[in-house]
Amino acid sequence: MDCVSKGNIAGEAGPVNGSCTEIIVVRHGVTDWNVLGKGQGQTDTELNEVGRKQAVIVAERLSREPNISAIYSSDLKRALKTAEAIASRCGLEVVTDKDLRERHIGDLQGLTFSESPKVNPIAFEALKSPGNDQEISGGGESQDQLNNRYTSSLQRIAEKHRGARVVVVTHYTVIKNLYKLAKPGESVRGIRNASISIFQFSEGDQWSIKLWNDQSHLKELGYFSDGGDASG
Repeated sequence: MDCVSKGNIAGEAGPVNGSCTEIIVVRHGVTDWNVLGKGQGQTDTELNEVGRKQAVIVAERLSREPNISAIYSSDLKRALKTAEAIASRCGLEVVTDKDLRERHIGDLQGLTFSESPKVNPIAFEALKSPGNDQEISGGGESQDQLNNRYTSSLQRIAEKHRGARVVVVTHYTVIKNLYKLAKPGESVRGIRNASISIFQFSEGDQWSIKLWNDQSHLKELGYFSDGGDASG
C-alpha cells in the first residue's frame, strides 16, 4: 500500500491514507568522527562545519514539503541540531526521544573499525556477531535491545500520526535496521549523512520504503556527504 499517491520528494504530495503514516527519515549531518571513521555510538559528538551546512540544506529541502505535521529526533546533538534546523524552516518544534539514539557500542566507542579488533577483540567480535542477543562490553547494546527500542519509538510515532507525514532524524544503525525490517534478506545500500529516506507504516505493522538514501539536495548545492557510512 502506498500511503501517498504522489509527493514532492517523489512527486506532488497529496493527503496520506488514513490507515498509514509516512515517515521521512533523515540521517544527521556529518561530524569529525564520521570523517575519521570513529564509531560514535552514543558519544554525544557535534556536527562539524560541513555537517552544519548539510543541516541547513536538508532543512531547506524539507521546508518545501507539504503536510509535515511533526518532527522527531534522537536527543544526541548531531541529530538534534540537524532536526532543529529542519524545525526552524518548517515552523515546528522538535520532539526528542532517547529511543531514536544510535546503538551503544560500549568499549568500541571512539575507535575506528581498524583499531577496534586490536584494542578490544572481544568487544569487536560481539559487534560483528550474527547473534542478535550479543551485548558489547562496556555497556553496549545487542541488536535485539536496539531493535526493541527504536521500533517501539517509531511505532508510537506512527500510531500517533496516522494519516500524516512526519520527519524523524536519527542515526546510521537505526536506519539500516529499519531498512532490513522493510526488506528482509536484502543487503543495505549506503546511508549517507543528511540523506533522506521515506518509510511507510501501514495496517498490520507493515513497513515499506518509498524513497531510499536520497542525496540530490547535497549534490546540487555542492555539499555532498564526506563522512564514513557506518560510523553512527
